[in-house]
Amino acid sequence: MYRLTVRDHFMIAHSLRGEIFGPAQRPHGATYVVDVCFQRRELDADDLVVDIGLAGETLSAVLAEFNYRNLDELDEFHGRNTTTEFMARVIFERLATAIQLGRLGDSAGGLHAMRVTLHESHVAWASYEGEL
Repeated sequence: MYRLTVRDHFMIAHSLRGEIFGPAQRPHGATYVVDVCFQRRELDADDLVVDIGLAGETLSAVLAEFNYRNLDELDEFHGRNTTTEFMARVIFERLATAIQLGRLGDSAGGLHAMRVTLHESHVAWASYEGEL
């Protein structure tokens, strides 16, 4: 399996509901470093996994939807805990849609799988991985 990873970051504010979250029930901020690993079984006609420039631009565009936002104020997340794990899947789904819409170029149709990892700190991170 071939893999290509691009990285970016975004900053959010949010709070989490439930005793399990302790002090994180109060509003707080987070800066996530995001790694997206694109995977395919064979390279495309140009010997690429995916166009690295388009991959980085598309990731930045997806993250811009959340950057400097309070996730508690977004209707789409009403009633959900915007945990690191939850947000990894949200970003995965938005990138999968971008791939389907051709934003990463025609050869991105040959991608097999993708993993989105959000690094919450230097000691904790979460991922969501799935087939495309």
